[in-house]
Amino acid sequence: MQKVLPLDRIREVETSLDKRVIAYIAEREIHTFESFPDFNIIAFEWYDISNEKTETSQMLLYLDGEDFFVFCENDLSLGKALSIFNERDTNEQAFVEFLSRLLKDDMKHLDETEDRIIQADDDILMHPRKNHLKEIISFRKELLNLKRYYEQFISIFEDLAENENGLLTKEVVRRLETLSSRTARFLANVVNMQDRVSQIREAYQSQIDIEQNQIMKVFTVVTVIFLPLTLLVGWYGMNLRMPEYDWDLGYPMVITVSMLIGIGLYIYFKKKKWF
Repeated sequence: MQKVLPLDRIREVETSLDKRVIAYIAEREIHTFESFPDFNIIAFEWYDISNEKTETSQMLLYLDGEDFFVFCENDLSLGKALSIFNERDTNEQAFVEFLSRLLKDDMKHLDETEDRIIQADDDILMHPRKNHLKEIISFRKELLNLKRYYEQFISIFEDLAENENGLLTKEVVRRLETLSSRTARFLANVVNMQDRVSQIREAYQSQIDIEQNQIMKVFTVVTVIFLPLTLLVGWYGMNLRMPEYDWDLGYPMVITVSMLIGIGLYIYFKKKKWF
């Protein structure tokens, strides 16, 4: 028998399952791959890689000499399993084809993700003032999910290919090794994209630092320009009798000197290209 069911309806096929399976699932959580003398149990966290906002959900695959069952945790994973499930002449063929179809379109999605990352990189260089932080964080989260996703499959394929219980044929083992190699390429692509996103983040941070340094430079120039004027204010703010007070041109002279100091410093800084 070959069938796809929600995980909460597992008892509908209880008579077709090994008696230890129900107890095993009830007692503890299934992790990736468990091999028994006459059946295999594979569990993994599946999520729709085309939508990074999708929460992961568990799929559980049961395979023995008589049956192949796919159990899904929720409606999303159930819909995916039903869309790719095909009955075959043998359970092993249906099993390996299910896994193959599950990863069939992943390279296309990874290429699209890489294009989005390249576009984001160009956008940061062209529009450094735009806030790109949320976009970078979204990429990092999505790629981390993909990395974990493919790592679990590589582990599953490697364990299955060992075929300790002899349940799988040589042809199925060969196809599993091929799937493992393909998934390893997916993982390598994801890791490369993670490095690219890290470089984008560093470039974006450098743009922010440069902008902040430019602002601080302007503030410093303004402070330096007004520093001599502040000195004059402090000088003439003292309660002392100064000779200039009796000079009719004293006040205009102070204004003129202040303006000359400000203009002179502005021209000097401009020539030095400090702002």
